[in-house]
Amino acid sequence: MPWVSVTIEVAAADTEPLTDALLERGAASVEVSDARAGMQDEVPLFGEPGDPDGALWPLNTVNALFDPRSDYRTAVREALASVGLTGNEPLRVGEVAEQDWLRASQQQFGPIEISPKLWIVPTWCEPPVLDAVNLRLDPGLAFGTGSHPTTWQCLRWLEDHLSPGESVLDYGCGSGILAIAAAKLGAANVTGVDVDSNALAASLENARANGANAAFFAPDILTTVAYDVVIANILANPLRVLAPLLAARTRESGRIVLAGILDSQAAAVQAAYAQWFDLAAIYPREGWTCLSGQRR
Repeated sequence: MPWVSVTIEVAAADTEPLTDALLERGAASVEVSDARAGMQDEVPLFGEPGDPDGALWPLNTVNALFDPRSDYRTAVREALASVGLTGNEPLRVGEVAEQDWLRASQQQFGPIEISPKLWIVPTWCEPPVLDAVNLRLDPGLAFGTGSHPTTWQCLRWLEDHLSPGESVLDYGCGSGILAIAAAKLGAANVTGVDVDSNALAASLENARANGANAAFFAPDILTTVAYDVVIANILANPLRVLAPLLAARTRESGRIVLAGILDSQAAAVQAAYAQWFDLAAIYPREGWTCLSGQRR
């Protein structure tokens, strides 16, 4: 059976979130290459390709494989929308011969070192350091496989600053990776929140697989309890909108960690939280800024 190959040309900054979103919505495999690669002989998936000439960042080509019996058009539209893309990005669809795409996908992902004492390890790999904190997480269940710089930033903060017994809210939990890491690093009363029911299901499954004690639910069930640590790895604009809510969920003298922020967006996010926090930029990585501060 041939597979459907969907090729999407996007800004480099959108590549990792889109890859996770496509895997979450049923792609059997996703590969990334330089822009324009392999798009000449394919036909449009829907609509006309957009004009990439005004892109703010270098372009990458994301190639996703889908079962042809699936509703891959809807899956691609939803994946684009979930990471804030318009659907006007250059898109193509073609066919490829059948092969073991599961194995091909697995070969793209190996253990990720956050620090010598903290690793993310897919279930098909052996932990490189047995006595480290090893988060067992497979890509594709939801956003947050651990390879994106913003996830690395949040995990490093948790390892460096989280104290045993502290309560933690992971707002926009995706795969649950930050909540799971917090629990395994000694936090108590760990809560993950996400608007996506698939993300909540993936988070719960991942927590169980890691033996991590954490609760996951939708934002409308979130109580008014304030936490010692509030961590949110989303995007800059949603973080600005959520400032009053996230501040209210951070106890007095508690700490907040915000990620998903490009370097150029940091000042605007800092201003949105200035009423409650003096946020400092930490762990700069590949053009992304992480902000952290203590509630006044």
